[in-house]
Amino acid sequence: MRWSNTLNFTGILIFFLGLTMLIPLGFGIYYHDESILPIIKSMIITVIAGFLLYKIFKASDTDALHHREGMAIVTLCWIFAGVFGALPFYFSGTCGSFLNALFESVSGFTTTGASILPNIEIVPRGILLWRSLIQWLGGMGIIVLSLALLPLLGIGGMQLYKAEVPTPVPDKLKPHIRDTAKVLWKVYILMSVVEFLLLFIGGMSFFDAICHTFTTMPTGGFSTKNASIAHFNNVYFDIVIISFMFFAGINFALHYQMLKGKPLAFWKDDEFRAFFGVTLFFCLLVSFNLFGPVYSNFFESLRFGTFNVISIITTTGFATADFEKWPPLSQLILVLCMFFGASAGSTGGGIKFLRIILLFKHCLRELFTLLHPHAVTQIKLGARIVPDNIMRSIWGFLGLYIGLFILCTLILAGMGVDIITSFTSVASCIGNIGPGLGLVGPTDNFTAIPEAGKLVLIWCMLLGRLEIYTVIILLVPEFWRK
Repeated sequence: MRWSNTLNFTGILIFFLGLTMLIPLGFGIYYHDESILPIIKSMIITVIAGFLLYKIFKASDTDALHHREGMAIVTLCWIFAGVFGALPFYFSGTCGSFLNALFESVSGFTTTGASILPNIEIVPRGILLWRSLIQWLGGMGIIVLSLALLPLLGIGGMQLYKAEVPTPVPDKLKPHIRDTAKVLWKVYILMSVVEFLLLFIGGMSFFDAICHTFTTMPTGGFSTKNASIAHFNNVYFDIVIISFMFFAGINFALHYQMLKGKPLAFWKDDEFRAFFGVTLFFCLLVSFNLFGPVYSNFFESLRFGTFNVISIITTTGFATADFEKWPPLSQLILVLCMFFGASAGSTGGGIKFLRIILLFKHCLRELFTLLHPHAVTQIKLGARIVPDNIMRSIWGFLGLYIGLFILCTLILAGMGVDIITSFTSVASCIGNIGPGLGLVGPTDNFTAIPEAGKLVLIWCMLLGRLEIYTVIILLVPEFWRK
């Protein structure tokens, strides 16, 4: 492990993170709010800290970036981003304690959307813009963004890409990782611009449109309103946001292929078909379940049921209704959606549909082997054969995901948090979703969680965003041995 390389690159990321604070500063100046001084102080501290790390620790450009260094850089960058991203919240007094500010910041960068703010609408607009911007940066990955800078250091970036996007079968869109990062960001920015224009043209204010765009595309879910999207009560806004939540939950490689003139790429993809089919089924099931007991009009049932199912299954976390008042079946489906998550290669969290498909196929193969012990079968994804090492990785991921979920739920329950809140708050944070049930429902926030419990949930957010392995591997003693 070459710590000089690791801390040097981390310093670069922190430096540029500080520069991005110029954007909310501009909004603060325009609106003449109280965010100006807190953002300036935060920017100075962040830029200086990043510059000092970069200068003090010199990176070697003679060798490629080692795999372990890539893992360490990814984890450290997300931790430092959370810490320095918390400064505007802390200096503005928005969140009270630094722990609350850290919770809000990590929730933003990991696109979880869990908040401790009791009254969002009194927060200065510069801070609200920063709150949305960090979700937008975290959505595609601040590491992926910085991959384009790696050639300037003379080191390769594939190790970072594997650590940042540890999906079972990652696709390289271009021969060089820097070009892949650029392609992903171009698609991400294009879709963000289109959503912003649609919301703005539809009547949403400029500020609200840009903030909600910044939190829809990364499937983050932070809103500028206490009631989230329910505040607007606008069918047009619901349709636009439903569409872009769904788009953001699809593998971005498929969006790129469509833009290159291959519209059938979506339907040829096994994962997309499964994601689309399950989402459609859940939307219809919840809508029919709501019709009568909650809504007397089926259109309303379809509108609110579809929005909230897609919001949860894509791990966005926006809300247009208090689903804690829904029938048990609808609530249970939303909890299932928390675990399913979106597609691999998307900005969503959760277990991911690609893993679920392969696990299902593996179970079918085991049943077939019991009936035909001498048959030789292979698991396929489309036309590709899935190697056994990929399946081992997926089963390992699932085991860790469930095990860590149970452990963290028990810890919260041990602190006196009720069962429903403990279960859904951990599911929400490790799946990077946002709202849960109980004390953390769609009309509540995470303020009631004990201080130590917030630390547990911060860890869960990082585990979910970096898909378990990248964080857990740093706790294995063998990782630090030569």
